[in-house]
Amino acid sequence: MPDGPLPPQGLTVPQIGGAPRPGLCTDCGLSRIGDGKACGKACQFIAPDYPARETAAHGRTHDPDRGEEAFFGVTRRMLRARMTQPLQGAQWTGITTAIAARLLETGAVTAILTTAPDPQDRWKPLPVIVTDPADLPKVRGMRMGFGPTLALLEPAAAAGHRRIAVIGIPCQIHALRAIEADLGFDRIYALGTPCSDNTTTENFHHFLAQIDPRPDRISYLEFRADYRVELRYDDGRPTRTVPFLKLPLSKLPQDFFPMTCRTCVDYTNRLADITVGYMGGDGDQWLIARNARGEELLDLVSPGLTTAPLTDKGKRTGAVKGFLMNTERAAGGLPLRSMPDWARPIVAFLQPRIGPRGLEFARARVEMKAIETILHLRRAFPARMKNMVPDHVWRLTARYGLTPQPDERRQD
Repeated sequence: MPDGPLPPQGLTVPQIGGAPRPGLCTDCGLSRIGDGKACGKACQFIAPDYPARETAAHGRTHDPDRGEEAFFGVTRRMLRARMTQPLQGAQWTGITTAIAARLLETGAVTAILTTAPDPQDRWKPLPVIVTDPADLPKVRGMRMGFGPTLALLEPAAAAGHRRIAVIGIPCQIHALRAIEADLGFDRIYALGTPCSDNTTTENFHHFLAQIDPRPDRISYLEFRADYRVELRYDDGRPTRTVPFLKLPLSKLPQDFFPMTCRTCVDYTNRLADITVGYMGGDGDQWLIARNARGEELLDLVSPGLTTAPLTDKGKRTGAVKGFLMNTERAAGGLPLRSMPDWARPIVAFLQPRIGPRGLEFARARVEMKAIETILHLRRAFPARMKNMVPDHVWRLTARYGLTPQPDERRQD
């Protein structure tokens, strides 16, 4: 990629050895440090204990009868916001980048553990340690693929850092929470993003080639809450949007999304101090401060935020039921039902107008992920059901008649 990103000068790029764990593994990086045995107690895909992890991180477990906690986890404050002055090149308006910068500027931390674009491939995540807020623009934006961010914990400690922040997706933050008490840092901030279904960087390039004749010139891609994908280019072409319904998802190989992403039990990063994402933002960013530390992170950037009331529009039930039926077919090895071409423009027009928006959109996505998890685990790893599916997932799927069979729930 001749016009791709330059090497991340000024960032620390530690050499990372080791390898991912066989089987269900998103290569969070934990298997690459120490003796790798921490995976047994830390991995989200073995036996996650969300009540215990939530209590340790937030002081209490989520209350399904309290606000939106049944869907999104422990919540102290939830809002819709954008940076009043958006940061140039940010994926949205740059709230996560701004929080990280303020942490370094105020001395709250001395290092941010995150990923930068690989110098050979702008979409491939490269784990880096950031110590200068002026270097944070080099790590902005989305990457697709597995980035072993937690492998940075050892080199960060070896470099003398005692106060750090980790920017990660849910499976990374879950593993971090499981071992943070044993790491010896004085303070760890967990900045979480809601996950999007991940894939390998190689698979992502295949997807880009399906949606644009010059995929090497796509510099930005974002799945938006208005049912469109936004594409930006570095060759002077104007920004383009593609309705979800016109994406060639049915043409992707069956293993395009790995089984780990089809069996994820935490879409909203329930264990992070603060979650910053798009799902409930209805065009802005969606922030959930989950504990006192999350409130502290939010306060760092509050003066630079423009906030708006959370929205809650449309009805999700029909969309989620349709997803359930299609996922049952996919999990059973049957082809997905494809919408007739004549109907796609009509539905694409109606979706952003009458489909679920704001919090209802976020609820729909969380329920869809819960449904997907159960159906794919039943097919591929039935013996793991009782240990791997937390109660909060079963509560979400019960509304759609998807309940545990006798051997699918752990008996404590």
